[in-house]
Amino acid sequence: MAKGRAALFGCGAVVVLALVVLVATAAGSYNRLVGLDEGVDTAWSQVENVYQRRGDLIPNLVETVKGAAAFERDTFTAVTEARARAGQVTLSGAPENAEQLRQFEQAQDQLSSALSRLLVVVERYPELRATEAFRDLQAQLEGTENRISVERMRFNEAAREYNTARRRFPTVIIAPIMGFEQKPYFEAVAGADEPPPVQF
Repeated sequence: MAKGRAALFGCGAVVVLALVVLVATAAGSYNRLVGLDEGVDTAWSQVENVYQRRGDLIPNLVETVKGAAAFERDTFTAVTEARARAGQVTLSGAPENAEQLRQFEQAQDQLSSALSRLLVVVERYPELRATEAFRDLQAQLEGTENRISVERMRFNEAAREYNTARRRFPTVIIAPIMGFEQKPYFEAVAGADEPPPVQF
């Protein structure tokens, strides 16, 4: 009888110990994913921050160019409309799926395209390029574009770290149960790997 109780107690202790280990592992995985998820959200905030900076520079750039190129109204309208569309695509936190990220990127790409057209217009006005105000705005815009690239890269790194942790065992079992889904990445625009044609 005493041996039976001891065996039963031993089995019970093993079960309790196994449950404690399981709960501790689940808690550790959950806490790690929470920290990594916050890292992704922080990186996303920086992405939005630099895109916002670009959006804030655009009205000043457009006004500066308007003075020298008043008849290029279609270009100014396209930039203004693209900026408005980009401002309408907002997310609360990092994108949860590839579709949300695609919509955000599409709006920002349209704005980038409109800005490129504006800068092509500027090439026709050497007197505008010579003004200090335009040069300052162009330098700020170039710096912002560089920051956008850096922050997109940092977002991808944070998403990669999160996704890697999410796919590791035993977290891969716990993550879906706890609602931790895979994070999307910024990807290169189709055709970005092709060098642009050079004509002389």
